[in-house]
Parts: sequence; C-alpha cells; structure tokens
Amino acid sequence: MLQGPSSSDSKRRPLPIPKGIPDMQPFIPDSSVVSDVVPSPNYGERANDRAPDMILLHYTGMPDAEGALARLCTAGTDVSAHYVVLEDGRVVQCVQEAKRAWHAGASFWAGEEDINSCSVGIEIVNRGHDWGYPDFPSRQIAAVIALCRGITLRRNIVAQRVLGHSDVAPARKQDPGEKFPWHSLANSGVGHWVFPAPIVPGEVLKSGATGDDVRDLQQALQRYGYGIETSGKYDAATAEVVTAFQRHFRPAKVDGIADRSTLQTLRALLAALLAETQLASQ
Repeated sequence: MLQGPSSSDSKRRPLPIPKGIPDMQPFIPDSSVVSDVVPSPNYGERANDRAPDMILLHYTGMPDAEGALARLCTAGTDVSAHYVVLEDGRVVQCVQEAKRAWHAGASFWAGEEDINSCSVGIEIVNRGHDWGYPDFPSRQIAAVIALCRGITLRRNIVAQRVLGHSDVAPARKQDPGEKFPWHSLANSGVGHWVFPAPIVPGEVLKSGATGDDVRDLQQALQRYGYGIETSGKYDAATAEVVTAFQRHFRPAKVDGIADRSTLQTLRALLAALLAETQLASQ
C-alpha cells in the first residue's frame, strides 16, 4: 500500500523537464492520475478518426528523465508519447489521448501496421538495456497500473491489447524488457498473462530448424498477434519474435530458442484467449 507524503515531502521537487514549448496550450488531462501536463508539439490526427483500442508500453531508454522527457516535448524530434511515468510515480501527460502520438514507429500487431493510430503510448522512465537496465521502482509500477486501469476502462481495451514495444517491433525494440513486471499488472487486472511453464530440459526449436513444428510455432505466434511469416524455417526473424515473446511472457530465460517452456506458455496463452473470447460471446 502506498503511503501518503511525509512532512519532508510536502514541498514536491519540481518536474525535471522543460515546461514545454512556450506557445503550446495546456489541456485538461484525460486521466485522474496525471500530476502534470507538459504539452508536446509532436502529434497528429489518428487515421480515420480511429479510437484507441491498445495500450503500448515503452521504457525511455535514456540516461535520465530530464533528457528523455525533453526529447518527447521538443519540436523536431519526431517522437512523443501520451504519458510519461516518472520513477517516483508521477504521471505526466504530453499528448491528448484523442490525438496520434509518435511512439511506435514501424510496427505490426494482429494485422495492423499503423500502431500509432490505434494505441495510447506510455513511456516509463528507465535507462534501459544500453544504460544498465535498473529494476522498475514499485511506486512507478503502481502508477503504471493505475494509469492503465483507467485507460482500459474508459476505452474498453481488452487484456491482450496491452503490449510492449518489443511485441509490435521485435526486430528493433526490446522495451520495456524482461524486468518489467507484467505479472504484477495482470494481478491488478491489466494485460493478458498466464504463469510461465517451468524451464526443463528437452527438445528445442532454434535457428536452422525446419519443418512442420517450426510452422506450427510460427502460426501460433501469428494467431496471438505477432508479425511473423509462416515459412517453416526458423530464421533470424523467427528468433526475434520468439525473443520478444519471452521478454513479455517467459522472462526467466530470454534467448530466442523455443524450448518446451516457451511452447507450453504460448499454448496456454492461446487457450486462455480462446476461453475468454468464448465467455465474452455468451
């Protein structure tokens, strides 16, 4: 349970970011958990007035919050996000949810390529893999959960469309990474999750393998939403998608090799998704 501020915290430290562009007008935040609005000029209109039905989680991947947030709020960087969650749990909104923020880049999920138009982007301040990749503070994760719960309720976002950047861009991205506690979000009603199958010795599928077993794996990943060709060849692209899957759903071992644990976890996710779909249709 989060405690209220102590007397020593009564004077909150100022936000470690520039106060946006001088001629940018502030707006009323979409979420009640937002502590500050710092408008970014980097946004556009959603294609075909699309209402967002996905949440995409990122880490900032920069040495400090100052640099990351300044980049998101500076014209000409061509990057932005709807929300930024600081290490201390404060939530900053930079782009209105109705607008298209620029956070996903070239990406794909479940047949869609314009992920920016269908998603709400949340940047979580963390240095990332290139800068030591620290753990996510519990206060920060609590804020992410509260923010996501509100968005999913307001936007009617289904659990399997709360995703990481690496899920929609496995060849380019690895955030929010294997340290991100997806299980904690799921325990609070955010995102799709099953307990990963145990890692045990046994046969594996890996680079160079071919045949029906590889094709079955590719088809299963494709059914879940990943962008992958069903070639029957365990190529570099397949290894990248398996790695992304492991970062999200089997983070204890991330190696791009489809071992028994990875395959069983994927099957369990698909079975749970089917059961949830059938229940929702009743």
